[in-house]
Amino acid sequence: MENFEGTGKVLGALIVTALAGVALGILFAPDKGSTTRNKLVDKAKDLSEELKNKMRGEAAELRKKAEELENLAKEKMDDLA
Repeated sequence: MENFEGTGKVLGALIVTALAGVALGILFAPDKGSTTRNKLVDKAKDLSEELKNKMRGEAAELRKKAEELENLAKEKMDDLA
């Protein structure tokens, strides 16, 4: 249990540090604010699309595993009957 708490603290620190870095990068960026915002929006859209694709792939994989388990259970029930 302690190991999970330590890991959580490390991940929290990494996230806070990353957010601070992003904030400083935006503050000191050489581009205009509108250009920087557009870049951030585009990157967020790209990341969102990538996450959607990964989730769709994982969902398809889970459906496939569920079907395999269902078929295995039916076979076992038929063997018992």
